[in-house]
Amino acid sequence: MSALASTPAAPPARPGRRAPVDAVVVGGSAGALEALQTLLPALPAGYAAAVVVVVHMQRQRPSLLTEVFAPRCALPVREAQHGAPVEAGAIVFAPPDYHLLIDAGPRLCLSVDAPLHFSRPAIDVLFESAADQFGERLIGVLLSGANADGAAGLATIGRLGGLTMVQSPASAQAPTMPQAGLAAWGVDYVLPPAGLAAALVQQVQRAP
Repeated sequence: MSALASTPAAPPARPGRRAPVDAVVVGGSAGALEALQTLLPALPAGYAAAVVVVVHMQRQRPSLLTEVFAPRCALPVREAQHGAPVEAGAIVFAPPDYHLLIDAGPRLCLSVDAPLHFSRPAIDVLFESAADQFGERLIGVLLSGANADGAAGLATIGRLGGLTMVQSPASAQAPTMPQAGLAAWGVDYVLPPAGLAAALVQQVQRAP
């Protein structure tokens, strides 16, 4: 691992990393909303990467994530629409009861395939599809949660050259998901939410 820290400061950039970042994918479950309330508002206006987020939620209830985060964030916040282009400088949340994928284009794609890890949307679905599209130009961030969803997808991001980040288990309300991510891959950054936010800003700003 290139960074193991428990302080909010961003760690040094991964040695040898040169590709610009086109997209950031973020996943979490129990406790992730608290982490996102620190992470997403820290991203500045004009952020040069697209930010796509999956949070486990009850499938039968409407999502209020855009209403919660839009007033707090410098970036525009939207719920994903099938076929919409992946746009830099915007935050997109998966809607309830749909998997969210990134397809050729790159474009957002909604799917009603069977739940994965008892969840729809599932983090692995987003992470693996984004890795296929963006390769080394992708950052994956795995937050607090109570199951192993996202671990396999984070490993796929790492294998295809992307940068991997995990919320430090000690800072997570539910450490199972971060621990699964750490067990699945040699994660680049392990930080509390404020540190993850600083690293995301640093990595996109340093892109050539």
